[in-house]
Amino acid sequence: MSPQAPKALLSDVLIVDDTPANLQLLSGMLRERGYKVRPVPSGKLALQAARLSPPGLILLDINMQEMDGYEVCRQLKADPALGDVPVIFISANNDMLDKVKAFAVGGVDYVTKPFQFEEVEARVHTHLKIHRLQMEVAAFNSSLKAQVAEQVTAITDAQLTTILALVKLSECRDEDTGGHISRVQRYCKALAEHLAKEGAFDGVIDDAFIETIYRASALHDIGKVGIPDSVLLKPGKHTPEEWEVMKTHSALASAALESVLKVFPKNEFIRMGRDIARSHHERWDGSGYPDGLVGTAIPLCARILAVADQYDALRNKRPYKPAFDQAKTYSILTEGDGRSSPDHLDPQVLAAFKSVAPTFEAIYDEFEGTTD
Repeated sequence: MSPQAPKALLSDVLIVDDTPANLQLLSGMLRERGYKVRPVPSGKLALQAARLSPPGLILLDINMQEMDGYEVCRQLKADPALGDVPVIFISANNDMLDKVKAFAVGGVDYVTKPFQFEEVEARVHTHLKIHRLQMEVAAFNSSLKAQVAEQVTAITDAQLTTILALVKLSECRDEDTGGHISRVQRYCKALAEHLAKEGAFDGVIDDAFIETIYRASALHDIGKVGIPDSVLLKPGKHTPEEWEVMKTHSALASAALESVLKVFPKNEFIRMGRDIARSHHERWDGSGYPDGLVGTAIPLCARILAVADQYDALRNKRPYKPAFDQAKTYSILTEGDGRSSPDHLDPQVLAAFKSVAPTFEAIYDEFEGTTD
């Protein structure tokens, strides 16, 4: 006789056999060795018992009334909560094809009746140990993945915090941009979420795109750090020469982010930030800058940012204009006013704005007068 099962390996064994004598014999012997045993006389009851409380292992007869062992095993393996439970077939069938079929439906072992109990107990002991080790490995891998994800998140957050601190530092030079970063981030997210919901850009706008544009939109005006104060902070209207200097902020930001992207070529945050910074002043009709791009040649992220940025600029006071209310801003963006035209904006993004305009107003009201 083999020694009693170590306490660390004690587990719940479900025994399934429609012959009472077999149930009694196996149950009694395993109980003597310290195992917790649940005997059931049919496949249907076995499935009910397993689903109610998953066992550590199942000893399963093949030839049973109503439902044979093969079908029981198939249904067990099809259940996500029970698919990993090891099944040992125990049957009088000694044909090789029966054994092959048993393994094919998901069995881990096969014992032929009449059996020696020492053999059954040894296989139960071994497969419980393997199952326990598999569960421990799975738990360790899950914990390791969680730790890695946590570390990646921490590193990413630290990087983003540093970048956003630099963005805010550059924004401090412009007294008219209080809350601008936070508002534009939220406008972009609202637009992207609506476009995703409408299926306007299937295969392009997904959860990752939405999260990235929310973060990367903060980079759209970092090039202004390279604009002289005499131009950036001028209280009146810019001369044509000054306006040309002001427009260089897009290319300045793009060049800076491009140099970072060369070091981190797989960083989608930097890639989208570069596209936004360079192209958010492009216009759908080709009249924008710095490259005069037309229509879909403008990156989608920049087309979304353009609507968000223009909305916020209209809502806020500038040296050359008063602050406009929601109704006036909506009218200018959707109908034009001589200075601005709907032809400047992606029509699909503009349609999304019309749908989420109340959300824009709520965002503006929440962050009005705040600093980023």
